Amino acid sequence: MWQYLTDQWDQIWFASWQHLSLVVQCTVLAAVIAIALGALCHRSHALSELANGVSAVGLTIPSFALIAILVIPFGFGVTSSVVTVTFFAILPILRNTIVGLNGVDSSLIEAARGMGMNGASRFFRVELPLAWPVILAGIRVSAQMSMGVAAITAYALGPGLGGMIFTGLSRLGGANALNSVVIAVIAVVILAQILDLVLVGLGRLTTSRGIRVSH
Repeated sequence: MWQYLTDQWDQIWFASWQHLSLVVQCTVLAAVIAIALGALCHRSHALSELANGVSAVGLTIPSFALIAILVIPFGFGVTSSVVTVTFFAILPILRNTIVGLNGVDSSLIEAARGMGMNGASRFFRVELPLAWPVILAGIRVSAQMSMGVAAITAYALGPGLGGMIFTGLSRLGGANALNSVVIAVIAVVILAQILDLVLVGLGRLTTSRGIRVSH
């Protein structure tokens, strides 16, 4: 295995970078979409229930099935991969966004309204900061889940480490087939841990001490 690692290091490094880049970009896009949807839905009980229901149903969809369906309109390659990873990444963030925003004390919102803040100011200066720890927890779950989903997108010729996994599985019993699978899986796990540590650090930088203590 060590010999395979040294011989294929450039390929492994490039595939790892592609994998991480795909997950990070899709997670950021998913966070923007999910927070916007959560902001629109959380004040309505019906819309909140609908969003939570969609999240629950969405998580039951097999990623293989979704990527296969998306190949029809988007074709093989990056677009299908981005849509698939982003779709699954949105679901935990959307649910946590609604939970976090609904958990903000209404008296604080009323106080902000009494100070003359408009709806946008109340959301960005009061509601979002208070809900941020819960939202960030959803982003962390989403990022970890997206690491695995991104590997599946190799089925549609997507970028990343999934290609090494699928190639190795397709020729198990051949030379270095198992090494390819094992090293790619280990790389995915390492990337997931690195990204989670980065998100933990981001949480400390973007959450005030008082809010961190209260949570």
